Amino acid sequence: MGIVREYIRDYRSPTPKDEKTSRVMSSIKGKNTKPEILLRKALRKIGITGYRLHWKKAQGRPDIAFTKKKIAVFINGCFWHRCPHCNPKPPKSNLDFWEHKFKKNVERDEAKTYLLKNDGWSVLTIWECQIKNDIEEQIEIVKKLVNE
Repeated sequence: MGIVREYIRDYRSPTPKDEKTSRVMSSIKGKNTKPEILLRKALRKIGITGYRLHWKKAQGRPDIAFTKKKIAVFINGCFWHRCPHCNPKPPKSNLDFWEHKFKKNVERDEAKTYLLKNDGWSVLTIWECQIKNDIEEQIEIVKKLVNE
Protein backbone atom coordinates (compact mmCIF):
# COMPACT_ATOMS: atom_id res chain seq x y z
CA MET A 1 0.00 0.00 0.00
CA GLY A 2 1.42 3.39 -1.05
CA ILE A 3 1.66 6.63 0.84
CA VAL A 4 -1.56 8.63 0.79
CA ARG A 5 -0.86 12.31 0.32
CA GLU A 6 -3.25 15.04 1.24
CA TYR A 7 -4.32 16.95 -1.84
CA ILE A 8 -4.08 20.74 -1.57
CA ARG A 9 -4.98 23.00 -4.51
CA ASP A 10 -2.52 25.81 -5.19
CA TYR A 11 -4.97 28.03 -7.14
CA ARG A 12 -2.47 28.99 -9.87
CA SER A 13 -4.96 27.84 -12.48
CA PRO A 14 -8.74 27.93 -12.80
CA THR A 15 -10.58 25.25 -10.87
CA PRO A 16 -11.48 22.42 -13.27
CA LYS A 17 -15.08 21.22 -13.33
CA ASP A 18 -13.91 17.75 -12.30
CA GLU A 19 -11.93 17.24 -9.05
CA LYS A 20 -10.14 14.26 -10.63
CA THR A 21 -8.80 16.50 -13.42
CA SER A 22 -7.44 18.90 -10.83
CA ARG A 23 -5.63 16.11 -8.98
CA VAL A 24 -4.12 14.70 -12.18
CA MET A 25 -2.90 18.11 -13.39
CA SER A 26 -1.37 18.90 -9.99
CA SER A 27 0.59 15.66 -9.95
CA ILE A 28 2.51 16.38 -13.17
CA LYS A 29 6.23 16.73 -12.53
CA GLY A 30 8.57 19.36 -13.96
CA LYS A 31 11.75 17.29 -14.02
CA ASN A 32 12.76 13.63 -14.09
CA THR A 33 9.73 12.90 -16.23
CA LYS A 34 9.19 9.56 -17.94
CA PRO A 35 10.53 10.79 -21.34
CA GLU A 36 13.64 12.22 -19.62
CA ILE A 37 14.32 8.98 -17.79
CA LEU A 38 13.81 6.89 -20.95
CA LEU A 39 16.28 9.05 -22.88
CA ARG A 40 18.88 9.00 -20.10
CA LYS A 41 18.65 5.20 -19.76
CA ALA A 42 19.10 4.83 -23.51
CA LEU A 43 22.12 7.18 -23.44
CA ARG A 44 23.71 5.18 -20.62
CA LYS A 45 23.03 1.93 -22.47
CA ILE A 46 25.20 3.07 -25.40
CA GLY A 47 27.87 4.50 -23.11
CA ILE A 48 27.09 8.21 -23.29
CA THR A 49 27.62 9.60 -19.81
CA GLY A 50 29.29 12.63 -18.28
CA TYR A 51 26.35 14.97 -18.41
CA ARG A 52 24.67 17.07 -15.76
CA LEU A 53 20.96 17.02 -15.01
CA HIS A 54 19.07 20.30 -14.72
CA TRP A 55 22.38 22.15 -14.40
CA LYS A 56 21.80 25.45 -12.62
CA LYS A 57 24.85 27.15 -14.13
CA ALA A 58 23.46 26.92 -17.67
CA GLN A 59 20.78 29.37 -18.81
CA GLY A 60 17.36 27.75 -18.58
CA ARG A 61 18.56 24.65 -16.70
CA PRO A 62 18.63 22.16 -19.59
CA ASP A 63 17.32 18.69 -18.78
CA ILE A 64 20.69 17.29 -19.89
CA ALA A 65 23.85 19.41 -20.15
CA PHE A 66 27.15 18.21 -21.56
CA THR A 67 29.08 20.99 -19.86
CA LYS A 68 32.52 20.51 -21.43
CA LYS A 69 31.11 20.49 -24.97
CA LYS A 70 28.44 23.11 -24.22
CA ILE A 71 25.56 20.97 -25.44
CA ALA A 72 22.12 21.50 -23.92
CA VAL A 73 19.30 19.00 -24.40
CA PHE A 74 15.72 19.86 -23.52
CA ILE A 75 13.14 17.08 -23.38
CA ASN A 76 9.80 18.78 -23.87
CA GLY A 77 6.37 17.39 -23.12
CA CYS A 78 4.15 17.73 -26.17
CA PHE A 79 1.11 19.09 -24.32
CA TRP A 80 2.85 21.71 -22.17
CA HIS A 81 5.32 23.02 -24.74
CA ARG A 82 3.01 22.77 -27.81
CA CYS A 83 4.79 20.20 -29.94
CA PRO A 84 5.05 21.15 -33.62
CA HIS A 85 5.10 17.45 -34.60
CA CYS A 86 1.92 16.09 -33.03
CA ASN A 87 -0.06 19.32 -32.41
CA PRO A 88 -1.81 18.31 -29.17
CA LYS A 89 -5.37 19.51 -28.71
CA PRO A 90 -5.91 22.26 -26.15
CA PRO A 91 -8.17 21.69 -23.13
CA LYS A 92 -11.87 22.22 -23.77
CA SER A 93 -12.53 24.51 -20.80
CA ASN A 94 -10.82 27.71 -19.60
CA LEU A 95 -9.41 28.21 -23.11
CA ASP A 96 -8.22 31.80 -22.50
CA PHE A 97 -6.17 30.71 -19.50
CA TRP A 98 -4.60 27.79 -21.36
CA GLU A 99 -3.80 29.80 -24.50
CA HIS A 100 -2.00 32.37 -22.36
CA LYS A 101 -0.16 29.65 -20.39
CA PHE A 102 0.97 27.81 -23.52
CA LYS A 103 2.09 31.07 -25.15
CA LYS A 104 4.23 31.90 -22.11
CA ASN A 105 5.72 28.38 -22.09
CA VAL A 106 6.71 28.64 -25.76
CA GLU A 107 8.16 32.14 -25.24
CA ARG A 108 10.17 30.89 -22.24
CA ASP A 109 11.51 27.95 -24.29
CA GLU A 110 12.57 30.31 -27.09
CA ALA A 111 14.28 32.65 -24.61
CA LYS A 112 16.22 29.75 -23.03
CA THR A 113 17.41 28.60 -26.45
CA TYR A 114 18.40 32.13 -27.45
CA LEU A 115 20.39 32.74 -24.26
CA LEU A 116 22.21 29.42 -24.48
CA LYS A 117 23.10 29.88 -28.16
CA ASN A 118 24.35 33.41 -27.41
CA ASP A 119 26.57 31.85 -24.75
CA GLY A 120 28.09 29.43 -27.28
CA TRP A 121 25.96 26.35 -26.54
CA SER A 122 24.48 23.92 -29.04
CA VAL A 123 20.82 23.37 -28.17
CA LEU A 124 18.77 20.29 -28.98
CA THR A 125 15.06 19.98 -28.22
CA ILE A 126 13.65 16.48 -28.19
CA TRP A 127 9.89 16.08 -27.99
CA GLU A 128 8.03 13.50 -25.94
CA CYS A 129 6.41 12.06 -29.10
CA GLN A 130 9.83 11.64 -30.76
CA ILE A 131 11.01 9.57 -27.80
CA LYS A 132 7.84 7.47 -27.92
CA ASN A 133 7.94 6.98 -31.69
CA ASP A 134 11.66 6.43 -32.33
CA ILE A 135 14.00 6.77 -29.36
CA GLU A 136 16.87 5.21 -31.35
CA GLU A 137 16.81 8.10 -33.83
CA GLN A 138 16.93 10.64 -30.98
CA ILE A 139 19.85 8.79 -29.37
CA GLU A 140 21.73 8.87 -32.67
CA ILE A 141 21.20 12.62 -32.93
CA VAL A 142 22.56 13.15 -29.40
CA LYS A 143 25.45 10.74 -30.06
CA LYS A 144 26.42 12.59 -33.26
CA LEU A 145 26.30 15.95 -31.49
CA VAL A 146 28.38 14.72 -28.53
CA ASN A 147 30.97 13.04 -30.75
CA GLU A 148 31.54 16.06 -33.03
